[in-house]
Amino acid sequence: MRKFYQTIVNHPKKIMITFLALAIIGAVLRGMIPVNYDMTDYLPEDSSSTIALDIMEEEFEGGIPNARVMVKDVTIPEALEYKEQIENCEGVAGVTWLDDAADILQPLETLDTDTVEIYYKDQAALFTVTIEDGKDVEAVDAIRAIVGDENALTGEGVSTAAATTGTVNEVRKISLIAILFVFFMLILTTTSWSEPVLVLIGLGVAVLINSGSNLIFGEISFVTNAAGMILQVAVSLDYSVFLIHRFEECRKEYSDPKEAMVEALCKSTSSILSSGLTTVIGFLALMFMQFQIGPDLGRALAKGVAISLITVFIFMPALLLLTYKWMEKTKHRSFLPSFRGLGRVIYRTMLPLAAVFLILIVPSYLASNSNSFYYGSSHIYGEETQVGQDTAAIEDLYGKSDTYVAMVPRGDLATEQELSDALHNIPQVKSILSYVDTVGAEIPIEYLDEDTVSQLVSPNYSRFVITVEAAYEGEETFQLVETIRDTLNTYYPDSGYLAGSGVSSYDLMDTITADTVKVNLIAIGAVFLVLLLTMKSISLPVILVLAIETAVWINLALPYFEGATVFYISYLLISSIQLGATVDYAILFTERYCEFRNTMPKRKAISETVAAVTSSVMTSGAVLAVVGFLLGFISDHGILVQLGMFLGIGSLLSLAIVLFVLPGLLYLLDSVIQHTTLKTRFYKQPKEES
Repeated sequence: MRKFYQTIVNHPKKIMITFLALAIIGAVLRGMIPVNYDMTDYLPEDSSSTIALDIMEEEFEGGIPNARVMVKDVTIPEALEYKEQIENCEGVAGVTWLDDAADILQPLETLDTDTVEIYYKDQAALFTVTIEDGKDVEAVDAIRAIVGDENALTGEGVSTAAATTGTVNEVRKISLIAILFVFFMLILTTTSWSEPVLVLIGLGVAVLINSGSNLIFGEISFVTNAAGMILQVAVSLDYSVFLIHRFEECRKEYSDPKEAMVEALCKSTSSILSSGLTTVIGFLALMFMQFQIGPDLGRALAKGVAISLITVFIFMPALLLLTYKWMEKTKHRSFLPSFRGLGRVIYRTMLPLAAVFLILIVPSYLASNSNSFYYGSSHIYGEETQVGQDTAAIEDLYGKSDTYVAMVPRGDLATEQELSDALHNIPQVKSILSYVDTVGAEIPIEYLDEDTVSQLVSPNYSRFVITVEAAYEGEETFQLVETIRDTLNTYYPDSGYLAGSGVSSYDLMDTITADTVKVNLIAIGAVFLVLLLTMKSISLPVILVLAIETAVWINLALPYFEGATVFYISYLLISSIQLGATVDYAILFTERYCEFRNTMPKRKAISETVAAVTSSVMTSGAVLAVVGFLLGFISDHGILVQLGMFLGIGSLLSLAIVLFVLPGLLYLLDSVIQHTTLKTRFYKQPKEES
């Protein structure tokens, strides 16, 4: 490595130009990367609803209705005018209303009341709208311009449009505040006015290169777009700071700045790499999720941390060698205390706190696995948002409603009629649009016009558009999906297909739940293996992983005790993110403890370790926590809000356990650590020393 580093320090200007050029290219490419806000697009390709959607796209022109529009105080003729205007909106593939289910030329009193009240009730018309994939924003804006703010829109298409427009502004605001906070923390924790600027330049270069290189994935998810950059900054902040501090230490020993930098790089490589590798491994565990938002975020973050490591080992040395005189001229006194007093406080309280920690392990684990969950996107926007208020207004008048689409092999009208009858017998099914329901099994297809036929029948399939009285997700909805699927299989064994929002939520639940144990075990096992190899110890990986995993369990147990419902995606993502992002604190603390323990008794080693590492871990922990809380407080997107709050609280919990509990564990297990760690000879304290 020394030869490699010597090559780097001999070409600082070339390296600077190369990395700055890559950063500029990354900034340009970043604006070209599309962002996907539709969670159902990330279902596995072999899930039932994904297969059904693929077949429907091939066989039929119209998609599944994904929005409901309510217009108040309208007559039947006025409602028909609104329908026509909405149909002509850019991005609208189709609109269904009462005239598609009944003959509205007849007096309403003569029509089936249940059918009428699905679409028209208390002088309010409810239209079921199909918005084309990728045109949510244009369609929703156009519909809103027609119906006005006094009327209401809801559904997945509306939520996707709101997420698309809202998240972009939220990300900018979060990024700006996060950068200002990072700058503030760096001023507090460094001893040069120029150091924060240099660290931010290094972080900025790494972030721009990473975000631009995401173009290789074609598109990124809304989670990656919202959280990827700021998470990369938060978890890789310490690498540059640590290198700068090592360089300053070596400058005292070597008069030649290049020699000092090579020595600093050699001394810091092991610590920075082990810290970075555990973070990368924690993020890579997300790659094993079937639900593709996990791999989408995991690969972007793992790549981001890897690029941050490359930047620290190649770009930062070049930058520091070109600016070290500036650093020396802008020195200032430290604004932080020595933390030796904190070391004494922790020594007095660490054993009781370690006992409390051990007591909390089992209950926190059990509670973290007992939460109630949302799996889909129906609860993303709360009552305080316009989407939430519109949804409440529609559901207050019309109740909860969803639209499923069933497809069965074409040709057997008698069986289709039996299927329709069986579906009508399901209490939650309110109406069905199909060939046998709308036209009748006795009328040959040849007698009908092409437009009518194309919506109900394709060359290979007959389509049933089923309106159900059900929420987009929940236990009752999932039971309904199972009932309808069982009914399909009764008449069309293994050849019928079902799709819709509730169906996708069911498959999300089925897919994500199956991911939980696998992803967590992979993350824990991989981090354990990295620690085993880097620390050459059997006991230390167990202690460190248990400490951070317990912080994760406590974090995820809080919603259970609060009686809150958790978005399962946030729940699953934070398990790997918190482990990967905060195990660094435990590694740093433990490495410094073992270093001090070689020359001093364990009591003093604890106090010295606290004094030495508190500034570093508090900086990193505070930045990660603030980034999380910014995401939680600024975003309107429920999944991002919850992920942010989990990240903020989880960072503080990990920080607290590392500073206040880990010292007690290391103290109690000191002898075990010594005998299970290679080439470790702790200082043997005389009996009179405590």
